[in-house]
Order: sequence, then structure tokens, then C-alpha cells
Amino acid sequence: CARHPWRVVIAWIGISALLFVLVATVGGELRDEFEIPGSETQKATDLIEAEFESEQGGVLNVVFAAPEGERLDTPERKAVVQQAIARLRSPEFAPTEDTAGLDSVANPFSEDTFSDDGRIAYAEAQFDRIIYDEDREPVVAVQDAVRETVEPAGVTAEFNGDAEFPPIEQGTSEALGLLAAIIVLLIVFRTLVATTIPIALAITAVATAFFLLFLLAGLTDINTITPILVSMIGLGVGIDYSLFIVTRFRQLLHDGLSPRDAAAEAGASAGRAVLFAGLTVAISVSGLALFGLDFVTKLGIGSALGVLTTVLIANSLLLSVLALLGHKIDRLKVPFLRPIDDSEAAREKTLVARWGRFVTANAKAVFVVVLLVILALASTSTLVRLGASDQGTQPTAQTSRRAYDLLAEGFGAGFNGPIPIVVDMNGDSEAPQRIFEDVQGLQGVASVGEPQLNDAKTVALVFVTPDSAPQDVETGELVDRLRGDVVPAATQGGDAIAYVSGQTAAFKDIGDRIYERLPLFLLYIIGVTFIVLAMAFRSIVVSLTAAITTIMSAFVAFGVLTLVVQEGYLLGLLGLDKTGPIETFVPPICFAILFGLSMDYMVFLMSRIREEHVHGLKTREAVEHGIAAIGRVIVAAALIMGTVFAAFILSADRITKEFGLLLAVAILTDALIVRMTLVPALLTMLGEKSWYIPRWLDRVLPNLTIEPPHDGEVPLPSVGRATEAEPSEA
Repeated sequence: CARHPWRVVIAWIGISALLFVLVATVGGELRDEFEIPGSETQKATDLIEAEFESEQGGVLNVVFAAPEGERLDTPERKAVVQQAIARLRSPEFAPTEDTAGLDSVANPFSEDTFSDDGRIAYAEAQFDRIIYDEDREPVVAVQDAVRETVEPAGVTAEFNGDAEFPPIEQGTSEALGLLAAIIVLLIVFRTLVATTIPIALAITAVATAFFLLFLLAGLTDINTITPILVSMIGLGVGIDYSLFIVTRFRQLLHDGLSPRDAAAEAGASAGRAVLFAGLTVAISVSGLALFGLDFVTKLGIGSALGVLTTVLIANSLLLSVLALLGHKIDRLKVPFLRPIDDSEAAREKTLVARWGRFVTANAKAVFVVVLLVILALASTSTLVRLGASDQGTQPTAQTSRRAYDLLAEGFGAGFNGPIPIVVDMNGDSEAPQRIFEDVQGLQGVASVGEPQLNDAKTVALVFVTPDSAPQDVETGELVDRLRGDVVPAATQGGDAIAYVSGQTAAFKDIGDRIYERLPLFLLYIIGVTFIVLAMAFRSIVVSLTAAITTIMSAFVAFGVLTLVVQEGYLLGLLGLDKTGPIETFVPPICFAILFGLSMDYMVFLMSRIREEHVHGLKTREAVEHGIAAIGRVIVAAALIMGTVFAAFILSADRITKEFGLLLAVAILTDALIVRMTLVPALLTMLGEKSWYIPRWLDRVLPNLTIEPPHDGEVPLPSVGRATEAEPSEA
């Protein structure tokens, strides 16, 4: 790539053009599909879809409210509400072949839809089809029509239901993350040219990943939150990986190599570390498939796309660009900042180098203190409650949140999360009625609806309204009682089969599946990554340390997320005003991503330390020289990636905020506390034992080291290190 740079550049232009054409012709749209194969919720969903065809369209709850302390059914207010309903029933909003429309609109002033205090009412507006992103315009048109009709009379209109979901906005968070990255890169590189390269590579990698994502969407359903993860992960690793390679390239240039030789050597050393780092991410994310949850697997695939495209571009296009730029990379120096010296002698005098020497000189004390701090923070993760946060935890800027609050006020907290019981009668026509009667008066139940039968009178729906909100512990306990006691008792002795479904039940089923498969998942990603790192560093001590410390970083992040989102500490800083449980699928997805990304810093640090050790230095000196050489880059990379992740906290979506906070805390903890402090202290304490590997394992494992071969190499200019490699280790 360094020898034939223009060929590589032209090849990537051709690849990008081909992907663009493919996306335009066979690419697909993003759609939310959540299936839990074999679960009670999935069986209920499949039965409803098969037997209640008229119920398959999206529902928009149109919620009307009078001012506080006043009634909605005054002549003027009632007239404008009825006028709005009449308008929705008119041909203006009728469905067409190409556009979603309303099949029916209920009466908001019926006994069941008008609150006891007379202030709040709602009407169900039934669309003719399930609403996806491309159908957003007809939904917005309905909302605008209602508001412009009722607001002049002082009536508030808000909307929720499965037809109302705020579009996931992208751009602002990414721009803020890039701005923060530019600032850090300017401080690190001190030149505009060098700063521009990682930013350009990250944007190119993310764009390529998006092409691949939408190509994949043409073959299968990809969830709408996936692009957030692609942007988040792609920008973070794109800047970090290129920062690592560009820094090594500049160091080699300043040590006297030609541009092409420096680019090739940077690819052979830093590029190898990037390949191994990307491999650990791919391994971790592939483990998500073990849960058997399609949407979790695809979220992981989306996350991996950003990493894999970055690895490919960094080890080809980036090296070619660096070879072409050569010494021009130091042009356009930033005013008011002293040019940085990347020579080895200068690196030994930096603050990071002094920190490394402090850690090694006080290894035992540093190790104990840092370990206690990490364990204290990680212990807060034991407070976590996994479940499903409801719309009541979303920012108040969303109409769905305001509609949720109005419905909860007018009809009770459980109104927003009814629990449907789907009864497949199989000849036992009395089963739905028995379930209806047994549920009445049950603790935690506010009301029960009469059984609703399909046209063939073979399947019935019994809607149970709990006293508590969908995310409350009490609602989960009610689902357990229905499944464990009420439904089995009501169907005993007959052929009827009943399934308890709904939002709360679905997330319980997801949680059960995750807990069931969690040991296999952890065994896979920890075991395979352990083997890969053992191959890379020829040490089971380093591999085991990497696995254990990465788990510690993840639990610190889970603990902080729990304290903020669930317990409410500093909740306002996230733009939220109500606590809730952590979404069941967030921990496994984040753990897989974190395990991969955290390993990146271990690979970057240990590859340089091992390279110094292979050149002949003892472990303590290798640690000090390794930190001096790469520590500044790791700190900068962690600040960049942490800031990119933290920028997504500004998103309006609660789940995106959770991902952003968790990943930001984990990366900063792992890089700054674990990799730059805890691990160096441990290696110093262990000394040469750090490189222990059983002889039989050393023979079995392929010799895939990260550092480039050094046999016959003319040593680079160095300060204070051995100039000849030890033949047995090289």
C-alpha cells in the first residue's frame, strides 16, 4: 500500500462508487422487528397476527386535555374535539395504495375513554397498516390537523401509541463528538494536516459502514437504532485507530525513515495492533448471536461494521495517504502551540512518561489503591434492575411522554401498559370467561376487559389493566402471578392454551433468555479473546489480565449507569426527569462492544511494551518505555472516544443516552485507570513472570505476534535501550 499509493486510493474510490450504486438499487429501509423465538410473548404475537388481521395496523392514541381544573366537555371544547374527529374520518385521511391512512377513529367521549374528572379524553385512530419510518408523514399530518383544530379553543392534543415514535435524529451528536475530537487532535499533533487525517478516515469508515448497513437492510430487517451504534462506534474507533497509526508514522519520520518506509513500518507495527484490536471487537460482537435474539444479533452486526470498515481502511487507504503526504503531515502548524517533538528522547520527558515511571516505582501501593477504587465503583452494579422503561421516562419534549402522563393522570398508571392474555380455545369456549373471572379482584389489577373474540370464535383476547406502570416492579410481579397461577388454573382440565403477553412480559422473556445464555456468551468471548491475545503476546498472564480487567471496567460502567438512570443521581444532566430500569438488552450489547473496545487499549499498550521487551529490555523498563512511547496516544484516544460516546447523551432517545453514558464511562475508566495505571503496576510487580506461557501451549498456538519481525533488522535510533534483539524471543 505504501509502495503503490495511487492504486489503493483509486481502488477505494471504485469500491465506494460500487457500494453507492448497490445501495441505490438493492438497499433497504430500516424497520423495528423484535422477535423472541420460542417465548410466550412471541407465541401470543404470532397468534394475534394470524387471527386478528383487522388489528394489525398501527394505533395512534389521540389524547385531549382541558386546562388544569377544567372540564373538556364544555360546549365549545366538545365541539372542537368532535370537529377534529370528524376531520380525521373524512376522505382527507383515508388510506391509498401508496400512503398510510386511517381505517377508523373512535369516539373520545364514550364511558371508557373519558376520564372521571372530565378533563382528559382519548380516541384510538387505527391506521390501515403498521407504521414504519417511511409512513411518518401521514402520522404527522394527522397530528397537525388535530392540533390546529382544537388548540384555538384551549384544548391540548398529545399523541402516543405504536404509530407514534420519534424519528431517531442524527447529526448533532456526531458533530459535537467530531468537534471535541478535533480539539484533542490539535493538541496532540499541533498541525492541521495531521489532525484532519483521523477525522477524514473516521467519516469515510462510517459512510462505508452505512452503505453496508443499508445493503444488509435490503436482505433482512435492521432496527432503527442501529445507525446510532454504527456512528458511535465507527467515529470512536475510526479516530482512535488512525490516531495510533499516524502517531507511529510521525515518530518514524522523525527518527529518520523515508515517507514510504515510515508508512510501511507503521502498518507493520501499529497496523498489526489495529488488526488484532479489530479482531477482538469482531469476536466479542459475534458472541451476541449465542443469545438467539435476532434483533440483538443485528445490533451487534451493525456495531461491528463500523469497526471492520475502519480496520480495512486504516490498513490500506490510510497507509497510502501517509506515504503520499510524507513530511507534509507536519504542515499548517497550530498557532500558539509549540510544535511537538515525536523523537524518542523527547517522549521520555513527557508527563505520561513520568507517570509511567511513578507507577512502576510505587507499583504495590498504586495497584492496591486503584484496585479498591475499581471494586467500590463496580459494586454499585449489583443494584441494577433490568426491565423495560416505559414512555414515562422519556424526555418531556416528546409528545408521547406528554400523552403518557395525561393518560396516567386520567385513567391510572397501568393504563399505558395493559397486559393482553391471548387464549387459543381449542374447543374450550369457556376458557376466556374463566380467565376473565379469575383475574378480577386479583392483587395489582385495576380492571379487566371482557374477552374479545376473533371472527372464527377460536381465539380470544383478555386485556388486564394493572394498578402500576409498565416499568414498575409490581407489574412484573403481576405478570408472574398470571403466568404461574391464574392462567394455568383457568385452563386446567381443558385443551385451551393461554399466553400472557405485552411490553412487560416481553422484556421479562428477553431477560430470561439473556440470563439463560449468559454463561455461554461470557465463556465464548472471554475464551476466544484469551486465546487470540495469548497468540499475540505469547503470555497467558497478559491474556488473563486483559480479560479480568476488561470485565472490571465493564462493571464500573454498569454501576455508574445504574446510579444515574435507575437511582437518579445526576439524572438531570442526561436531560431526563424520571428514573427507570435498565433495558434488558443494553448490558449484553454493551458488554460485547466494551470487551472489544477495551481490548483495543490493551493491545495498543502491550504491543508496544512487548516490542520493547523483545528488543531486550527487562519488564519494568519495557513498561516505562512502552508507556512513554504510546501512553500519550492512549490518553488522547480515550478522551476522543469517550467524548464521542458522551456526545450521544444529548440525543432525545433514552436508550441512546444509556449507550452513550455507559460506553463513555467504560472507555475512560478502562484506558485511564486500568490500562495506564493498574496493568503497568501489575506487570511491574510480576516482572519476567508476566511473559509466562506453558511450553505445550506455546507450541500449539500459531505464532501470530503483533510486533513486526525483527530478525536481521537494523535497530532504530534509541535512547537508553538495548540495540540488539534477543534471538530466542525475536
